[in-house]
Amino acid sequence: MAAGKTTLSQKKADIQMMLAADVHLGTKNCDFQMERYVFKRRTDGIYIINLGKTWEKLQLAARVIVAIENPQDIIVQSARPYGQRAILKFAQYTGAHPIAGRHTPGTFTNQLQTSFNEPRLLILTDPRTDHQPIKESSLGNIPTIAFCDTDSPMRYVDIGIPANNKGKHSIGCLFWLLARMVLQMRGTIPPNHKWDVMVDLFFYRDPEEAKEHEEEEVVAAPDYGATDFSAAALGLATDQWPGQISDAQWGGEVPAAAAAAAAAVPSVEWAAPPGTLSFAVVSGDGWDTAAPPPTVAPAVDVVPPPSGWDPEV
Repeated sequence: MAAGKTTLSQKKADIQMMLAADVHLGTKNCDFQMERYVFKRRTDGIYIINLGKTWEKLQLAARVIVAIENPQDIIVQSARPYGQRAILKFAQYTGAHPIAGRHTPGTFTNQLQTSFNEPRLLILTDPRTDHQPIKESSLGNIPTIAFCDTDSPMRYVDIGIPANNKGKHSIGCLFWLLARMVLQMRGTIPPNHKWDVMVDLFFYRDPEEAKEHEEEEVVAAPDYGATDFSAAALGLATDQWPGQISDAQWGGEVPAAAAAAAAAVPSVEWAAPPGTLSFAVVSGDGWDTAAPPPTVAPAVDVVPPPSGWDPEV
């Protein structure tokens, strides 16, 4: 009896959450196969979905997911941007394989593709947007679970969960409920305990809003206490640096350690190698001065002495 009350209270809390997330709001059009899930129609033409049947279909889908031994054989897919964050979180907590974004044609049928996969179960966000994977799953005999709005086509959908699949809060709430039911049936979460994962993690976040939120959370620069850098605050007489530093301020005496180190270095005279000419003379102050170049006497024409032999004679 207590278990029945707990289940009833949990179902009531789930339906209240779905009401807050606008899961019950449909569209102005209704497919003939979705008429069984419609509660009533508002004056503005919007169809209202029966959330009691939505909760029952979520339970049925959770039982089908738990029946598959390897969670990696389950593919959860969403081409709609509002559902991509939700399926990634759902796959993180249940162990399924997510495909976010555009579906590559031939993923379930073309064995030559590198992304070829043969799942045992396919979970979709919108049958109209994800029409390509539904068609390929029908060719491969893959059972399909999909969130269906009042105007969604039900062809090749094995388990249709009636819900609003166009709102970001609605999609996040549905995947959060489905993930929690799966973990409860697996025994990961006790039946009477609340799941510590918040439903906000499954909601779609606008990149611009996320960027602004991150900028607000940036840690401010540390304050080192000095806010005024004027001359009076720093204890200076004027704002100008002294222009010229006299030689007396540099200190005239050489430290004793430096003088001792200079005295310890022996003086070595480097001699020129043998066979070379030295063009430098060491002066008294220690600097080498270049020697003047050697002077060369001008050439003089030398007349040879007469030999006494004249060829003309």
